[in-house]
Amino acid sequence: MMMARGGAKVTKSLMTATGPRLFTTATRAMSHEGLSLNHLLKPTVADVSASSWIWNRDPTIGGGVRFASTITLGEKTATPTPTQENQKKTENESTGGDAGGNKGEKGITSYWGVEPNKITKEDGTDWKWNCFRPWETYKADMTIDLKKHHVPTTFLDRLAYWTVKSLRWPTDLFFQRRYGCRAMMLETVAAVPGMVGGMLLHCKSLRRFEQSGGWIKALLEEAENERMHLMTFMEVAKPKWYERALVITVQGVFFNAYFFGYLISPKFAHRMVGYLEEEAIHSYTEFLKELDKGTIENVPAPAIAIDYWRLPADATLRDVVMVVRADEAHHRDVNHFASDIHYQGRELKEAPAPIGYH
Repeated sequence: MMMARGGAKVTKSLMTATGPRLFTTATRAMSHEGLSLNHLLKPTVADVSASSWIWNRDPTIGGGVRFASTITLGEKTATPTPTQENQKKTENESTGGDAGGNKGEKGITSYWGVEPNKITKEDGTDWKWNCFRPWETYKADMTIDLKKHHVPTTFLDRLAYWTVKSLRWPTDLFFQRRYGCRAMMLETVAAVPGMVGGMLLHCKSLRRFEQSGGWIKALLEEAENERMHLMTFMEVAKPKWYERALVITVQGVFFNAYFFGYLISPKFAHRMVGYLEEEAIHSYTEFLKELDKGTIENVPAPAIAIDYWRLPADATLRDVVMVVRADEAHHRDVNHFASDIHYQGRELKEAPAPIGYH
């Protein structure tokens, strides 16, 4: 009996000294002053249901003494369900979350499937080409003089002229009279100078904060026009594997050579392209002769050529070669003109570019 009373006194004094510091209770839990010794030593079911203990070790107190706080079991914390979590995630994605710092923005994870405008031809049928649009088509100028030739007068002119002539010999040896494959090979090379020149003028315009006089657009139009020549002849002549390998090799060498040549001397680069286009006119003239003799079958014109050059529906391969040759004559004039501007000590931007002059 005396031991029980002594234990109660010790327990009471201990609780009095440490209770306010070591224990806190939730709203519905009973205060420790109201607990009897029996409740503390042997808690009832009601006491356990009234409060649960969460223990946290206090590192500042030795001997493993722990602070405790109680959470009333009757008051549950709000735990989101999987459906609510998915809904919140969707809302964050749709509003952009806080990552961008701009509330209300719509976050997009994919731009796949941007629908282009529906385009129809004049007869109401759907336009089926994605590589060019109806407003980029045209009728070739068939009245252009095909016999013009720039006579080389300076050292650079003669160097450009004989460079092109030297390139023609291996081409004749490889393709001989297979003019369809020859035209395909020629266009893979002819489409490079316009892109290189336009790219370098573009960078120059950015560096100097100045306009190009339209020459960037004119040279890129030339490159695109030459590429359309290639897309057309791909429908006529199916290249073999070794011809494709040759195209990769020649294009790789020619691109880099023309790039550095244009950096060193633009007037030489444009003059060489002018002579290259003169050779193209000669090659397409020989192509027409073979078609007229019947050596090469005059097949119907590819659909892409009919739409691009606005040819009649019954156009043939001969009609295609005629318009392509006219395009090459225009490129001849544009590049000789650009070279003449440089020979006068001027820059291309000082003379209006012949935009749209195919």
